[in-house]
Amino acid sequence: MLKEFRAFIARGNVVDLAVAVVIGAAFGKIISSLVEGLVMPPIGMVTGGIDFTSLFVVLDSSKGIPASLAEARAKGIPVLAYGQFINDAINFLIIAAVIFLIVRQYNRLKAEPAAAPTTKECPYCISSIPVKATRCAHCTAELKAP
Repeated sequence: MLKEFRAFIARGNVVDLAVAVVIGAAFGKIISSLVEGLVMPPIGMVTGGIDFTSLFVVLDSSKGIPASLAEARAKGIPVLAYGQFINDAINFLIIAAVIFLIVRQYNRLKAEPAAAPTTKECPYCISSIPVKATRCAHCTAELKAP
């Protein structure tokens, strides 16, 4: 069993996956920091500083109507805390948009591989001919095979 476990761990896929998870976690922290520090403050200014996390609906008002979500939880009043869901959904959309913009910019910067040439010059008449040609179509000279 130890031999099988060692073989499993030594496989390239497991190591690649482990590296991807570690890098993904680090990248997630960078994106979260970017969203919380640079993207959310202007959005908070636009929305007037609304704190979605404190939005809730009281399900049972027999114990009274709490002033805040923390008070409702402290008193054990059942509430539907939909504000946190809205906040998390907005954060997800913002993070997804930021990741999209980063990946889009990365793809623009990534160099495209050079295409293989499809033509070559005839050494006798300097005409452009296909790479696989063994005879020039212009001067009919025989060419060396590629």
